[in-house]
Amino acid sequence: MARPVPLRVTRSAAEIGENLAAWRKLQSITSAQLAERAGISRSTLSKIEHGDPGVGLGSVLAVSRALGVLDALVEASDPYRTDLGRARADEALPIRVRP
Repeated sequence: MARPVPLRVTRSAAEIGENLAAWRKLQSITSAQLAERAGISRSTLSKIEHGDPGVGLGSVLAVSRALGVLDALVEASDPYRTDLGRARADEALPIRVRP
């Protein structure tokens, strides 16, 4: 039996889906065009844009890449870009070497 999806996750999936749909519309790209560029089906794109939290991460990342927002998504999840992340990294993690 599948675990229920936490409400916060459901809300965040919906918000991310809305944001990606807005990016698509701002760029005047149809859902068919975006699905093709991302290498996914239109039904998968629809699930993403409607906030289905069961869609695979790879599909979300492919859509983000096709819209040109993948780098921003990656940066937003980088703990080394926050004060807390940098402070805790000094305590808990080996030194990270970045090119």
